[in-house]
Amino acid sequence: MTKPDFSRMTRQDLRAYILVHRDDDEAIEAVIKRGDPNSPKYRFPQTDEDLREMEASLKRKLESRREAI
Repeated sequence: MTKPDFSRMTRQDLRAYILVHRDDDEAIEAVIKRGDPNSPKYRFPQTDEDLREMEASLKRKLESRREAI
């Protein structure tokens, strides 16, 4: 049996393939490497000020989650 070309499959087709072939590590690796196109993108901090802003933002986010619990 030949495996399909995972790079040519849509994300939806690849997901359907994995649901049927749950032991296919290559397919699982392909979907992980592809990533989620809807995930937020964060730029790498270029300066110390950028780093401080990122730290402050993460602290606010963590605090808001603690309050929600």
